Amino acid sequence: MKKFFGEFKKFITRGNVIDMAVGVIIGGAFSAIVTALTNQILMPLINWVLFAITGGKGLENIYTYLHTAYVEGSTTEIDLANSIYIDWGAFITAIINFLLIALVLFLIIKAINSLHDNVNKQKGKFAPLTKEEVRALRREGKTIGEILDVASQKRAEQEEAQRIADEEAKANAPKTEQELLCEIVELLKEKK
Repeated sequence: MKKFFGEFKKFITRGNVIDMAVGVIIGGAFSAIVTALTNQILMPLINWVLFAITGGKGLENIYTYLHTAYVEGSTTEIDLANSIYIDWGAFITAIINFLLIALVLFLIIKAINSLHDNVNKQKGKFAPLTKEEVRALRREGKTIGEILDVASQKRAEQEEAQRIADEEAKANAPKTEQELLCEIVELLKEKK
């Protein structure tokens, strides 16, 4: 049981689980806004347009009735609560609702990816410098160009240090059998 709760704690405290929970909450709130927009503003407009297109001859032309119930004592006034009908305006509104949510999510993801790409590009520009070094240079009042100069100078120093280290490693590396045999042959030639 302890192991189970330990695994659960590890799972729930991972960053992506918390990010997902925040995304679901924000998505639910945004979905409520879009639903209100489509139900309260767009759906009446769509029904009005459908009403105008069909000639304005009553609700019979906006809805497709599968079973029509009339208000008691009337043969022309339809009781929507007891009728079975297809509300084309609601269907079109649901499609618009979906398209709006998909569009906004696309724009949000596109913005996040763009921001992520810009951050990665910036990291590449300042590659040899740590974040703390860049922040310290910014606090000193250095411009981006000056920071890039410092970064390229540090990169050159690192490359030179790496070249020297490679040369030293090569010079201090143990000799191969072939090199040792060549040295022995040279020594024997000198003795003769």
